[in-house]
Parts: sequence; structure tokens; C-alpha cells
Amino acid sequence: MKVNFYVTCIGDALKANMARDTVLLLEQLGCEILFPERQGCCGQPALNSGYVNDAKPAMKSLIATFEDNDYPIVSPAGSCTYAIKSYPTYLADEPEWAARAQAVADRMQDLTGFIVHTLGVVNVGARLPGKAVYHPSCSLFRKLGIKDEPITLLNNVEGLELLPIVNQETCCGFGGTFSVKMSEISGEMVKEKVQHIMDAEPDYLIGADTSCLINISGRLTREKRPVKVMHIAEVLMSR
Repeated sequence: MKVNFYVTCIGDALKANMARDTVLLLEQLGCEILFPERQGCCGQPALNSGYVNDAKPAMKSLIATFEDNDYPIVSPAGSCTYAIKSYPTYLADEPEWAARAQAVADRMQDLTGFIVHTLGVVNVGARLPGKAVYHPSCSLFRKLGIKDEPITLLNNVEGLELLPIVNQETCCGFGGTFSVKMSEISGEMVKEKVQHIMDAEPDYLIGADTSCLINISGRLTREKRPVKVMHIAEVLMSR
């Protein structure tokens, strides 16, 4: 199957290992990866801040970029996936663009949902000995309804034990620009999240949305906690 890979800004600029492992994982599962080089930011930061009109040029550019073919578009970030799936709403006052946006949005898939539902794979042959806590990001869990798919894949990683924590589904406090505009509240939220994580004494913190992982990782580092933070793509490529 041919698949378009949407790398996201964080994958491109900050987390190259996550982007690399996503591509390698999809190739291992039999996909031929297409990478439209014109792709850029999905506009999510501006959209989340209410600057919809300012985000429209980026949105339209991304739509045009992924109209070159009809193959699925896979992203390792739930927040960006949701933002693109929301394009038709933001462009509702421009019917032609809204229709084009819907066609792209319909092809947009989160990495874990794509593996489980489109490829029909629940065990990718990964191996990672140790104990882990999984953090379900708000974008994946609340907005996209991606809840069981990451857990299913992680439960089939040889040697990995998933640990439950208190208030596991509570937001980590990132929320994009929320962490800047409401920094004191955000800081207390991630502080509480880290406390619950450390109560479980895991070796790893795993997530499927890099922005949340960066936020929680920052707090873990400041507290000098010996927990390795991994995107699920990195875990699924572990051998």
C-alpha cells in the first residue's frame, strides 16, 4: 500500500527519531512511503489561538499538497491529525475549499489507528523489556476517539508491562498555547501528572503525541526522574 507521510513540524524540527521510526515501521509493515516535499505546518498553533484567517494560507497550501494523489495520509501526531480533519469546519465559508478540505481530511489517519484498522495489524514484532506508563493525549483520546489502538499495539510488545496510574486520562497540561498563556495552571497539571507516573515506578513513559511527551519529559527532567520517554513509533521499532 502506498502511504503519504505527514511529518509534522515537531517531527521535522525536534524529534527526527520519531519521524524516522514512523517511516521505518510503516515500511516494515509493507507500505511504500510517499513524502510530498511541499508539506508544511498544518496551522494548528494559530487555529488553537483563534487566528483562523491567518492560518488559512497554510491550510490551503497543505490541502493542495496532498491532492496530488488519493492515498492515505498518516501522521504520528494526534494533534496535527485532528487539526487537518477540522479544516472543513474552518473553511465552511468557502464551499470549494471546504469540499477539497473534506477530501483530504477523509484520508487523514493517526499512525496507531492506521496500523490497527487499515493494515489490520496488532502485533508488529516489537520487543522492549520493562514497565511502562502510557499517556493518552487529549487530541487522540478525546478528539479522535483513538483509545484502544495504542494500548492494543503496546500489549503485544514482548517483555513490556503496562502499568495503570491514577487519573490516567487527565490532561498533562500542555494544550499547545495553553501552556504559555496559562503557564501556572499548566505547570501544576504536569506536576500532578508526573507524580502519578512516578507512583507507578515505570521504566518508560510512552505516548502517541509528541507535544505531550515534550511537556511531561520537561517536568521529569527538572525533577531528575530516571524515566525514559518514548513515542510509540520508537517502541514499536524496538527489537
